[in-house]
Amino acid sequence: MIRVFVGFFTTKRIQEAVEKLQSQSERFIKGKWVEPQNFHMTFQFIGEVPQERLTDLLKNLQEIAQNAKAVRIKYRGLGVFPNLDRARVLWIGVSDGHRQLIDLAKSIVRANRQIGIREEGKPFHPHVTICRIKEFDKRALKDLLRQHENTFFGEDLVDKIALVKSSLTAVGPIYTVIEEFYFHG
Repeated sequence: MIRVFVGFFTTKRIQEAVEKLQSQSERFIKGKWVEPQNFHMTFQFIGEVPQERLTDLLKNLQEIAQNAKAVRIKYRGLGVFPNLDRARVLWIGVSDGHRQLIDLAKSIVRANRQIGIREEGKPFHPHVTICRIKEFDKRALKDLLRQHENTFFGEDLVDKIALVKSSLTAVGPIYTVIEEFYFHG
């Protein structure tokens, strides 16, 4: 079995902004900050699949990429999942390109459903996780979110999707791109 997801890795453009954010908020957010090289957006978390299922997954992604068009996105704003009272994930959102990313995620989920892969059950919300929160000061976190609700963190050209292996280790996840597919639409 292999643990996988479909997504893309961000470019280095947002790393500097996140480093500033981290140093600004370390005193009131305790948690595991995502390593900059691991910044990514997940279109569909698939989980554990048998090795032989990868062929079908890769075929689906190749077909989707053939018809997909590159989209320029802007990273803007901060948010938390699931909510401010029980914040567990701090993320950077997407403004421009939001709708196109949702449509792309839907097409990935739809194609993978046809080969027996279930969807997660939560709607796709375009974001890049930057911290897995363990403890936080609610007032300070609320202020941080308000202060950065419209902050521009950078932009990317999303022109490919990847099937990524996710290996969980004691020091954090290790991501390995199995294969990536450039858009042709």
